[in-house]
Amino acid sequence: MLRVTKLTDYASVVLTVLAHEPDAVLSASGLAERAGLEPPTVAKVLKPLAQAGLVEAFRGASGGYRLARAPADISLIEIVEAMEGPLGMTECSVHSGACGIERSCSARANWRRINDVVADALRGVSLAEMVAPTAHKPARKSIPAALATN
Repeated sequence: MLRVTKLTDYASVVLTVLAHEPDAVLSASGLAERAGLEPPTVAKVLKPLAQAGLVEAFRGASGGYRLARAPADISLIEIVEAMEGPLGMTECSVHSGACGIERSCSARANWRRINDVVADALRGVSLAEMVAPTAHKPARKSIPAALATN
């Protein structure tokens, strides 16, 4: 099963809290309370988010964190890569030369294509869209040609 880690999930939750008030500076404990997460967990996700330039940190008595850019300018791929590194469905999707059968593997090109599709899908969703409620759209299922004509 393909899944983002819990920390990546929590990072998206923390960022959506910040996106509700993009100009506000919120403390880590305030973020934790609003997100329903433990303060150590929030502190753990804020560090890589700040290193990736997604949040700005402010020190001092009224310090805290705020988004570094507008929610519409932050994509899900940036959040995932800030927390997990480059997206890679398989090791060879990211790094060539990492697999002993790379030269004879016919699946590598397709895994890279799948990796690109997933990356494009994540790139196409902004943090602003994650904040806005949306109706669930059922996945479209394609009907095999043999069944479609009957």
